[in-house]
Amino acid sequence: MKRLLLIVPLLIMGLFACKKDSSNGSYSSGNAKVAMHLTDGPGLYDAVYLNVQQVQIISSNGTTVNMTPVRPGLYNILAFRNGLDTLLGWAEIPAGTVSQMRLILGDGNYVVVNGNDYALTTPSAQESGLKLNLNETFVAGNSYDIWIDFDAAKSIHQTGNGKYMLKPVMRAYSALTDGRIKGYALPPAAGITVYAINGTDTMSAIPNLDGYFAFNGLPQGTYQLWFNAADTTYASVMVPNVQVTFGAITDVGTITLIP
Repeated sequence: MKRLLLIVPLLIMGLFACKKDSSNGSYSSGNAKVAMHLTDGPGLYDAVYLNVQQVQIISSNGTTVNMTPVRPGLYNILAFRNGLDTLLGWAEIPAGTVSQMRLILGDGNYVVVNGNDYALTTPSAQESGLKLNLNETFVAGNSYDIWIDFDAAKSIHQTGNGKYMLKPVMRAYSALTDGRIKGYALPPAAGITVYAINGTDTMSAIPNLDGYFAFNGLPQGTYQLWFNAADTTYASVMVPNVQVTFGAITDVGTITLIP
């Protein structure tokens, strides 16, 4: 039977900079520059390959800007976790408020499970693109970073006939709305998954081989961190009252599970 330990650590807050500048001479008049990144919430698969072809940025007045990735094609999104991301590309957009984005996928998306490849089918309702809401106001002459965060664990579903379906759960956030938590979860042999819980919202992270884990793009608030071990001989740990603030990294240090 699993045991549950409760730990209240000392939280260390470190500032990180919003990547925003005012190089007015490098943009067309009245435009802002947006760099688009792809990152991932983990899933228990060998790999998840998405054929990323385009990102559409839609302003609140209906203007649409199409951004073609620097390298259109297959991306293994599981390679971009625990704070890692990849730059898809950048675009100049008219200054103002961006209300929505669409991620346009091509054919040939697939998941790798136990060394075997399985095609990912996508509901026909999503053929026009995978929609993400983003309510951010961009100022002319400034540069901004946007992340598309794809939750692999919640987005891939196995059907009754053994096929896999892609029903994407994604969100978009900017450096202005990027709350972060980081730390280490040990030992690796415990098979730990870390959950960040805020009310009814839950995000997960699978630590690297050295135990490092990170959550990015969290809303401000108070979180509980649940360190859940796949090896039930280890006691799971709950860390309460983890404060997340935009513009800061909350470092919870090293959490060690005890058998």
